[in-house]
Amino acid sequence: MLTAFLMFVIMAVATDTRAVGPAAAIAIGGTIGLDALFGGPVTGASMNPARSLGPALVGGTWTDYWVYVAGPVLGAAAGALAYQLVRGDAP
Repeated sequence: MLTAFLMFVIMAVATDTRAVGPAAAIAIGGTIGLDALFGGPVTGASMNPARSLGPALVGGTWTDYWVYVAGPVLGAAAGALAYQLVRGDAP
């Protein structure tokens, strides 16, 4: 869900020609900050599979690692689809 929010904001402010500008960086950074603030205690705020790879390698703990790969990938797809639905460009 964290990655879905992030992808929705990225598509809204960075790819839409009506919203591109310096505020895009603030919106994306703010979303990452809020995702980490609210999702950190629950999930470790893993919005990127590569970010979860390091601790798994160092700790040697691969239990449920697939969740930290599948979750962000599916979340990014859900966020992109949600943006397309809101925008009216759904396939």
